[in-house]
Parts: sequence; structure tokens; C-alpha cells
Amino acid sequence: MPVWKWFLLFLASFIIAFFLYGLSDEAVRLIPIGWIRWIGCVAAAAWIPALYSVFVKWIEKSPAKDVPRRKSLIDTAKGFGIGTLFFVLVVGIMMMIGVYSILNIGTDRTFLIIDSFFLFLIVAVGEELMFRGVIFRWIDEKWGFAAALIVSSLFFGAVHYPQGTWWSSVAIAIEAGLLLGAAYKWSGTLWFPIGIHWAWNFFQGNIFGFAVSGGGVDASLIHASINGPDILTGGFFGAEASIIAVVIGAAMSAYFIYKSVTTPS
Repeated sequence: MPVWKWFLLFLASFIIAFFLYGLSDEAVRLIPIGWIRWIGCVAAAAWIPALYSVFVKWIEKSPAKDVPRRKSLIDTAKGFGIGTLFFVLVVGIMMMIGVYSILNIGTDRTFLIIDSFFLFLIVAVGEELMFRGVIFRWIDEKWGFAAALIVSSLFFGAVHYPQGTWWSSVAIAIEAGLLLGAAYKWSGTLWFPIGIHWAWNFFQGNIFGFAVSGGGVDASLIHASINGPDILTGGFFGAEASIIAVVIGAAMSAYFIYKSVTTPS
């Protein structure tokens, strides 16, 4: 395929994915908090990949292989476990060095925590569709794994810049962009990085009480005292901007990159 045609189709795919995610997210947020909205979130998390499959087949003239229904639950659950482990390790180290201490556990704002749980599912599905399903996959198929990993990671970090700083964008690119791209490549499905992304946001914000990518959190299960240098705590951006998260994310990324290049296709 000529580069100009590849670029136009790539751009069209990204724009479609962007609007598919954006419109679905906005539609769900118009529904008042409650079980109807939560059902809407689950429905959106199902129809976004379904419509993605349709436009992949339409634009690329081939079926979407990265959203197999038979792996949707198991791969999402595996990814959710990895995302949970990530923040348990980050917070555990913060507690060991004294920059994070638990004040109390419990909340009377359970509805808000449940609401965030479902809203973060849509965020994970939509962003993984754009950054891994389109950007990473298209570049990987045309230019190779290394190019796809670097470009998608840098872009993922850059889009978080308006909510943070140059450092937080670099941190996101290293710890999340590389990890999610490598996890996608290794698993061969979007479900695995979706699970990681989902747990990442939910546990960071609604369990451990950090800001999520510079955004506030309405409610958290754990109320903590977070005091120390921003390089250790992440400051106003959240634990993602902590050097602790960067080191752990880089280590996990290295593992999945290794698995990706050594595991037979």
C-alpha cells in the first residue's frame, strides 16, 4: 500500500475511533448516576469493540483479530489483575519509604466509587481502541513493533500533557505507553491492555485516593496522608508521575516486550 494511502486510512481509522469513544462516553455521562447508567457503561464497553470490528472490516477489508469474543472476559480479568498489582506495588513502596500512610478505610460515597468503576471501563475501552487498536496496530503492521511501541507511547504521553507537566507526560509514556503496547502485542487482544488500563485508573483513584492523570477523584475507599517530594508521590498529577511508578512500569514493560519478541506468533 502506498504511504499516502496508508496515512489517509490510518487517519480515518483514528478519527472514527475517537468519535466512537467520545460520543459513547458523553452519552453515558448524560444518564443520572445509578444502575441504568452502569448498565449503559457495560453496553458501551461492548458496542465500542463491536463497531470497531465493523469499521476494521470496512476500511481494511479484513476481520478484526484483536477483539475475539471468546477471550473478552478472561483476558480483561488477567489485565485487571496486572493493573491492580501495579498500584499495590507502587503504594506498598510509598508506604515503606513513608510518603503514603493510611488514615482510615471506608466511605459513605459508595455510589460514586461504583460509578467511577464503570466509567473507567469506558475510558479503558475507548483509549485502548484508539492508541493500541489503531495507532499501535497500524504502525506495527506497516513499520514494525519497535516503531509502533515508540510512536504510540510518545503520543499517549503527549495527550496527557494538558493535565500535567513534561515530566508526567514522559512518565506516562514510559510506564503506561510501553506497558500497554507491549501487553497488547504479547496477548494479541485489546482485552488484556483494557483490563490493565481499567484497574490502573480505578485503583489509583478510587481505592488509594490519588488524582488520576491530573484529574480529581470524587470518592476513594482509602483515605491517606500523601506527603513527600513530588518525584516520589507524583504530586498533583497522581501516582503515575512518581519515579516509583516509572521504575515498576518500565520493569513490567521490559517483561512484556521480552515475551513479545520471544513468543512464537
